[in-house]
Amino acid sequence: MKRRIASWENGHSSPDDFYGPLLCDVFAVGAAELGLSVGGAKDAPVLDAAYPASPDDAIQTVSQLWRADLNQYDPLISAEPSEPAWNEASLRWLVAPEPGIPRPRTEGTRVGLRDVTAVKTTADMFAQLDDQFGGDHARHSVIQYLSNGVAPLLRGRYTEQVGRALFSTVAEATLLAGWMSYDACHHGLAQRYFLQALRLAQDANDRRLAGSILSAMSHQATFLGRYTQAATLTRAALMGISAVATPTLRAQFHAMEARALARTGDVAACEASLSAATRALESRNSGDEPEWISYFDAAELAAEAAHCFRDVNRARHAVTHAENAMSGNHVRSDFFATMVLADAHLRAGDVEEACRVALDALDLGEQLKSARCVSYLAEFGQNLSRVEGTATQDFHQVAAEHRLWQATGRVASV
Repeated sequence: MKRRIASWENGHSSPDDFYGPLLCDVFAVGAAELGLSVGGAKDAPVLDAAYPASPDDAIQTVSQLWRADLNQYDPLISAEPSEPAWNEASLRWLVAPEPGIPRPRTEGTRVGLRDVTAVKTTADMFAQLDDQFGGDHARHSVIQYLSNGVAPLLRGRYTEQVGRALFSTVAEATLLAGWMSYDACHHGLAQRYFLQALRLAQDANDRRLAGSILSAMSHQATFLGRYTQAATLTRAALMGISAVATPTLRAQFHAMEARALARTGDVAACEASLSAATRALESRNSGDEPEWISYFDAAELAAEAAHCFRDVNRARHAVTHAENAMSGNHVRSDFFATMVLADAHLRAGDVEEACRVALDALDLGEQLKSARCVSYLAEFGQNLSRVEGTATQDFHQVAAEHRLWQATGRVASV
């Protein structure tokens, strides 16, 4: 940002159509007074974590978010999540009227189902990169595609059928942007993407996807220590899609509820939710499930159970479930499961095995660019700092060579 300002002051360039309106807004002057060719402040980014009131508001808001993110607008990138926004969004979605679509347009790009397919295929490619290399690997590229390639489609001309398909597909892509931002620990930004994705899914009349978005919000809320809100979000998801829920979706929602309940210390309720998740997953028929929930299988449920048992200090149970959670298909998920296994061994008093497993995780995650992965390592390092011995010294010596461990700031001199 400093380089941009210096360039403007030196006359080497002018503020673009993103920063121009911001400057007009800041200085309360018109574009002409600043020598700009842009209009007023109407395009200044929306920073509030608010649920859009209409489909057209959703298009405008999500387009502004993509644009602000692409321009690395710091007040947005560093924004904090809003606790009231979680409750407001879940309630407004639950009581929402019939879904709407934007008012018909006579201008803009003509959009067909082939355009929707192109968005879906591109988003799927980015999802694979996210899974293999972490949220910070291709996050900027995703936002660039959404801002430059997808926003014009939302503002285009389409039939109601195409509009529903487009909104559903863009909701899924925006959910991915939220997950990647969450993985990069841009939590306020991630929450805003989740909120916009939920509104788009509502207007697409895609209840299943909307429930999955609420589950993603719950996942983030648990990570941030907002356990009551996290449990509420999963319950809203279960209630809101009860008529169309599939077994895998119910299993995933119950697992997220269990994660939140484990953190509150309610062991009985946590175990009840895990049991409900297990029963649901055992009854699934893969042919009836949405493609985007296919990742949630027995290994994923084992990983969630391992988190739960670790958090309620049942280390041996956590070890058993974590050992069953290695899918070999999802790098970041396997990293998290491996770190939970290391934590569980450490809590069980098996320091040497904990260190060995943590080093396995470091090898596994060498290619990941994920602030969440770093946070798991930092927590392990904090717990390990309370233990002395040859095993911990050897661990620090080897771990110091790994990029992810270096990022924790806990590299020790031995």
